Amino acid sequence: MRAQNWKPIDFEAINMMCRPRLTSLVPAWLPNGYRQGAEWCALNPTRDDQHIGSFSINMDTGCWADFASNDVGGDPISLYAYLNDLTQSDAARALSDLVGGVA
Repeated sequence: MRAQNWKPIDFEAINMMCRPRLTSLVPAWLPNGYRQGAEWCALNPTRDDQHIGSFSINMDTGCWADFASNDVGGDPISLYAYLNDLTQSDAARALSDLVGGVA
């Protein structure tokens, strides 16, 4: 049974809203990193990471990878979920609120 206030999450719309903002969002989420071309290279805060660059986020697409742990994702929602230990749905709602969106 659906809750009365339930509505589907528009994951694609939220990702699309986040992509142009990645240049400000990602450095705020991962402040101990640096830009190298289209990539943000940072320490992975979900593990005891000692080497900046083993965790990388594409600032155009939101695709990301941790080359030490093989964790990967393809969009801003998956990155936010990974960094904050959230489900994809909770991350989408949080990002929608953060960027004034459409969840």
